[in-house]
Amino acid sequence: MKVLLTGARGHIGRHCLKQLLIKGYEVHAVSSMRQPNTTGVQWHQVNLLDTYEAKTLIRAVKPSHLLHFAWYTEHGKYWTAEENLNWIHASFALMNEFVASNGKRFVAAGTCAEYDWSKELCSEVTTACRPATLYGASKYSTHLLLEAWARQIGLSSAWGRIFMLYGPGEYSLRLVPSVINSLLCGEPALCTHGKQVRDFMYVEDVAAGFIALLESDVKGVVNIASGVGVPLKALVYNIANQLGRRDLVKLGAIPTSANEPAKLIADVGRLRDEVGFKPSYNLENGISLTIESIKKIINAG
Repeated sequence: MKVLLTGARGHIGRHCLKQLLIKGYEVHAVSSMRQPNTTGVQWHQVNLLDTYEAKTLIRAVKPSHLLHFAWYTEHGKYWTAEENLNWIHASFALMNEFVASNGKRFVAAGTCAEYDWSKELCSEVTTACRPATLYGASKYSTHLLLEAWARQIGLSSAWGRIFMLYGPGEYSLRLVPSVINSLLCGEPALCTHGKQVRDFMYVEDVAAGFIALLESDVKGVVNIASGVGVPLKALVYNIANQLGRRDLVKLGAIPTSANEPAKLIADVGRLRDEVGFKPSYNLENGISLTIESIKKIINAG
C-alpha cells in the first residue's frame, strides 16, 4: 500500500505518520513548509491550493491510498475564514487527479461541525447535517461533492467526522493544554461552568481510527470518536487531580458561547461494528500522557 498523507505536519497527521510506518506502508507526506527529516517518510513540499502543484504531485507519486487532512486550521479563525472555500476546490481537484492516476481508496477528514448541534447524539445515518459555521458548511459541501463523484465513478471513499480530540501536539490555547500549562505554572485555570458534555478522543486513537478506516472497505461517513460523553468540568478536574491542583480550577470564571450546545456525543456504531475499531486509551491515561508530553516541552525550554 502506497499512502499519500496530506496535512502530515498537523495534529492528527503527525500521529498517523508513525502508525503508517509501523505497519510497513510506503508513506509519502505532504507539507507546504520545509520538509522535516523523518526516517522512512518521503516528504513533498507542495502547495495543495495550487492545482498544478497538486496534479504534479499525484502523477509523480501515484499513490494507491490517499488520506486527506490538509485544511485551513488557524486557531480562533478557521470557523469563519474565507480560506475554507479554497479548500473545497482543492480537495475536489486532489480527488480528481487521484482518480486519473488509478488510485484505489480515498479517505478525508470531516468534522462534527457538519451536524445539527441541536441533536445530542450525532448519527451518520439519522442525524441531519445543518452546519452553523462557514467551516462546517465548507466541510459538508466538500463531503457531498466527493461522495457524489466517488459514487459516480466507482471509487472507494470514506469521510471521517472528527469530534473533540486532545493529546501531544495540540495547540496550546485549546482547553486541555491551556489547563495543563496553567496548573503546571501554578496559575488559575479559568474555565466556563463546565457542564457542557463532549465526546473526547486521544489523538493517537483518532489517528489509528482513520488508518483503520483507510484499510477497510467501508464507504461513506464514519464518526471518529469515543462515543462517551464527558462533562468539561470532569475533564478539567481529571487534569487537576493528576497534578494535585484542584485549588487552581476556577469554574464559571469565563462565559460560555451563546450558541454552544449542551451535549455533543457521537454514535460510533459504524466505527466499532463495520470498521472494527475500538480506542486503546481512556481519558485517564490519555490525559496522563498529554501531561508528560507538555512537561517535556517545558523542561526542554
